[in-house]
Amino acid sequence: MLAEGRSYREIASELRCSHEYVARWKARFQEHRIGGLDSRHAGRKAWVITPKMEARVIAMTRRPPVDGSTHWSSRKLAREIGISHVTVAEIWKRAGLKPHRLDRYMASDDPDFEAKAADVIGLYLNPPKHAAVFCLDEKTAIQALDRLDPVLPLSPGRAERHGFEYYRHGTLSLYAALDTLSGEVFGRAVARHTSAEFLVFLSELVDQQPRSKTIHVILDNLATHKTKAVHAYLDSHPNVKLHFTPTYSSWLNQVEIWFAKIERDVISRGVFTSTGDLRRKLMTYIRRYNKLARPIRWSYSDPSRRIITASDSSHTGH
Repeated sequence: MLAEGRSYREIASELRCSHEYVARWKARFQEHRIGGLDSRHAGRKAWVITPKMEARVIAMTRRPPVDGSTHWSSRKLAREIGISHVTVAEIWKRAGLKPHRLDRYMASDDPDFEAKAADVIGLYLNPPKHAAVFCLDEKTAIQALDRLDPVLPLSPGRAERHGFEYYRHGTLSLYAALDTLSGEVFGRAVARHTSAEFLVFLSELVDQQPRSKTIHVILDNLATHKTKAVHAYLDSHPNVKLHFTPTYSSWLNQVEIWFAKIERDVISRGVFTSTGDLRRKLMTYIRRYNKLARPIRWSYSDPSRRIITASDSSHTGH
């Protein structure tokens, strides 16, 4: 292009390079002719990830580091093996390894796990006709936290900011019953979490349903759910059936999904001037939620994925 008499600007524009790039290669050609166009740096041979190297990286990743830390970083493992940290990251990506991540689980020690789980799942997948199914639980000790400093609102380029210091106005417990058919939630905020409050809530829930309906309630094994007063209530209301989830298996209760939602939407970032303010905001959220409520699309897709504790194979975790 230079031999054709074209300018540096034209060449740089067409080849998408700088004027200095054109001048440098012109000078090399003028000084060394064709030999000046040869590469002056052989460069480094491309690193090929061999199966042996991949297996070694994966094996070392699954063992704790020798320096006492809990897990490997790509750079720490690369220094230990003598390869590039980019190579380690690529091997981890292929194998689906994420040493920085941690998942927690709880292994159920309930000897009747299978039967109880099947009972609850059956109510979800094939609920009885002319019956109502509710998932019930309590979210206890919700703190009414008030910020001592004003909240700085969200603005372009800046997240909402809360002051570090806060004032505690007390706590409330929230009873909630999720209708598995409609997704609507019946809730009640109380000052104390007792068996008497549970019975009041259960009575209010039952009174809202037609007398001819059988009411199935899925709940956990909390002691307040199994008192003599509760048994007496069930004896006088034969249309109410309680179904207890296995121990350490709260994931089987759909209302836990809703509790996670209200935690995100209202509680975790909320500012409450009193327990009364907290109660009002919780109940306002429930009323507005019910206007657009939908049933939870809950699924149990892979029963083969189980966690068995090594110490006792009779413990079953899901």
